[in-house]
Amino acid sequence: METLKFRILVVTVLFSGLLLNAQTAARQSAFSKSYELENASNYASAIKEVKTVFDTDDYFCNIRLGWLYYLSKNYTESIKYYDKAISLKPYAIEARFGCIKPLSASENWEKVKAHYLQILKIDPQNTTANYWLGVIYYNRKQYSSAANLFGKVINLYPLDYDSVIMLAWTKLYLGKMGDAKVLFNHALTIRPNDVSAVAGLKLIK
Repeated sequence: METLKFRILVVTVLFSGLLLNAQTAARQSAFSKSYELENASNYASAIKEVKTVFDTDDYFCNIRLGWLYYLSKNYTESIKYYDKAISLKPYAIEARFGCIKPLSASENWEKVKAHYLQILKIDPQNTTANYWLGVIYYNRKQYSSAANLFGKVINLYPLDYDSVIMLAWTKLYLGKMGDAKVLFNHALTIRPNDVSAVAGLKLIK
């Protein structure tokens, strides 16, 4: 009796292993085909390939569909799949960055801002989130908040032109002309004859 039970167990384990290998192979094949179709800009077919192996609790499937729906400009579906991916791995910032794309395309700036803030809770030094959240604050004329974020990026990357020029303009609008002048000149050192930096210096008397 014990021998029979052992044989059944062995067969079950072997069958489970074969089934798992088959599922893995099918998943890899579907993703491979989806990449080829994406490269050919055939997003609808790429989506169909992923859906042949879709599992609602599979982070990879959800983030892949979020991306493909974004490329096909179906932003509502894109956001839905990115949101699911975020719920599966709340501390994975790649899904949040992914979701920001369809949200930006939909001009849903409050949710974009919320994602950047959440990313910075997880990764306070993330330069992409610091910079683009700074841009949002700058566009809203919330210059003190913008200056803080641009400053964080420059502390990490002092030669990052985009952050330097944005902080220069931010300082100018804050009335900190001395700081702005230093930053505009720094921008000109990074990028000689830069139009934005030259224009900024002309406004400083």
